[in-house]
Amino acid sequence: MRETLVDERVRGTDKIWTRDFIMICLANMCIFMGFQMTMPTLPLFVEQLGGDDRLVGAVLGIFTFSALLVRPIAGRLLETKGRRIVFLAGLAIFALSVGSFGFMGSIGLLFMMRIVQGVGWGFSSTASGTIASDIIPAKRRGEGMGYYGLSGNLALAFGPSLGLFLVTVLPFQELSLICSLLGLLAIIAASLIRYQKVESDPSAAVRAKRFDIYEKSALQPSLLIFFISVTFGGIATFLPLYTAEKGVDGIQWYFLVYAMALMVTRLFAGRLYDRRGHRAVFVPSTVLIMAGMLLLAWMPSEAVLYIAAVLYGFGFGSVQPALQAWSIEKTAPNRKAMANATYFSFFDLGVGIGAIVFGQIGFLFGYRSIYITAAASIFISMIVYLCIIRSEDKVKSI
Repeated sequence: MRETLVDERVRGTDKIWTRDFIMICLANMCIFMGFQMTMPTLPLFVEQLGGDDRLVGAVLGIFTFSALLVRPIAGRLLETKGRRIVFLAGLAIFALSVGSFGFMGSIGLLFMMRIVQGVGWGFSSTASGTIASDIIPAKRRGEGMGYYGLSGNLALAFGPSLGLFLVTVLPFQELSLICSLLGLLAIIAASLIRYQKVESDPSAAVRAKRFDIYEKSALQPSLLIFFISVTFGGIATFLPLYTAEKGVDGIQWYFLVYAMALMVTRLFAGRLYDRRGHRAVFVPSTVLIMAGMLLLAWMPSEAVLYIAAVLYGFGFGSVQPALQAWSIEKTAPNRKAMANATYFSFFDLGVGIGAIVFGQIGFLFGYRSIYITAAASIFISMIVYLCIIRSEDKVKSI
């Protein structure tokens, strides 16, 4: 009888899979799917408009910077104006902007709409994570956030491959409308959520910290993820163009293989970090990522392309959650949200700078140089990490 009562209580107050949780996962998956379907296909559209690799990098990278700039604003509005209005506004901006991509007749107009899309993404993605943490019971937050993150991973697994397939059979205008429709589905799901109410009168302490935009204790892992996420800008932006130049087929499956490897890795990487810390995870993971980048620079065949995807998925799938956990490990409870914001801001910055810088490198030296440079960025992260470890050891020995 006691076990029955406990089960009933768990299914009640501590239940994860409520209607609200299903809706936020569905909204998150739809918006991520629309985002991931355009990531590898936009470079092809920019080339159709007459752009070179520098313009491809600029168009892809500017999105990240506009999202980065609005994240602190989104955080304040979520606490003062409420979750619903911020989330729905962000989703609407995203859906309208992505639906307009295929109808932009010049690179300048497309560039401006990417800025608008970044604003929508910054608001919607910041709100989505906050809403998920509101819905998930505190006792099961780690488990629940894992399920929530899986919705984005599923979009990562199928979005790029689906986008690259559709762009071969449909005009880009129709692809952009499909992505906009996914945004509309996200809006419908979001409208069915029962949102947590915010306090009508924020405290003076909250108002005094309105310019507080980073957490100092999270800077070390955030700096490391910056150098690592730079590689993602090179892969998502230029790999479709690079494989076409090399005459290597199968780019549609690269992102699926990568995402599957990433999801498999996350089944055990978190437990390894919990038991042995970031020292057991960081170096092996970055070695795998660097090997994946060097294989892409070589890439004589589809087989090597897929091996690179597996190595990158294993490496990134291990190091990314480890660095995120590290970023909040020594943070005060009331500063964990800001620590996460600091971490993801550096992540966004790395992706954006990677896309822009790699556009210049690809234009001047060829696509192969992009992945050699990406491997160098990983090597820099390893040097920075060893400096951090040496500094920590010196402090402990004193």
